[in-house]
Amino acid sequence: MRTSEGALPSRRLVRQWQSIRWWMALLTVWLLVWIATPLAGWTWGDETFPLLASLGVLTQTAVSLAALAQAWPMWRILRVAAIVLPGTWSVEAVGAATGVPFGHYDYTDALWPRLLGVPLLIPLAWLMMLPPAWAVATALQPATTGWRARARYAAISGVTFTAWDFYLDPQMVARGLWVWEQQGGYFGIPWVNFAGWWVVATALTWLINPTNLPHRLLLVIYTLVWLFQAVGLGLLWDQPGPALVGLGSMGAWGLAAWWREWQAWRGR
Repeated sequence: MRTSEGALPSRRLVRQWQSIRWWMALLTVWLLVWIATPLAGWTWGDETFPLLASLGVLTQTAVSLAALAQAWPMWRILRVAAIVLPGTWSVEAVGAATGVPFGHYDYTDALWPRLLGVPLLIPLAWLMMLPPAWAVATALQPATTGWRARARYAAISGVTFTAWDFYLDPQMVARGLWVWEQQGGYFGIPWVNFAGWWVVATALTWLINPTNLPHRLLLVIYTLVWLFQAVGLGLLWDQPGPALVGLGSMGAWGLAAWWREWQAWRGR
């Protein structure tokens, strides 16, 4: 009996190690796609960017979901996907058709397949970055009990998610993945776009109310996106303005989250 009881924790540790190895393997593949993206552009031309960007979304989605799987059962992950994927596709379809809530824009033929004008990759991009944004909010606003705490958590998640778009939108417009009907005040992007991002991300977070996150793994993802985007836009793709703004916006939230984690670790 003692042997059996002692074996259970060992088996649990083995399963956890095997699971984290899968996450690290997926993380490595995702980072290799990041590295390959500029290399492919220099070697074969800019027409490789949509394909590599699509692979980047697919691999990062896998990394984010694998991180969630460290703490969540499969049914919770599927529930989140069932809310985020059709929900964001619907918002994007309405946005592309009416201009609400992001402003008037159109997707080009660079991304496919598309449904009602929206590339099916776009909802996956929401799914891949919402959990890392939740991780930042978890570090800064751990408690979600009560509607005020839940509202603050959702609002912070919305801001940390939207901070990513200070990198993303100027980059994708420059690469011809979508176009704005009218030039806006942020490197050609309308300011209403960022308000729309915040509203949608905040509403989704409020609806899902994520708890018990493996937030340190997800913070690693948020941090890597922050750094790789800064290097890519600032040094490789000649967009220093968005690189600096993204470096400051994502960096401020990410570093604040890591500082809270450091304080919590020291306080043990």
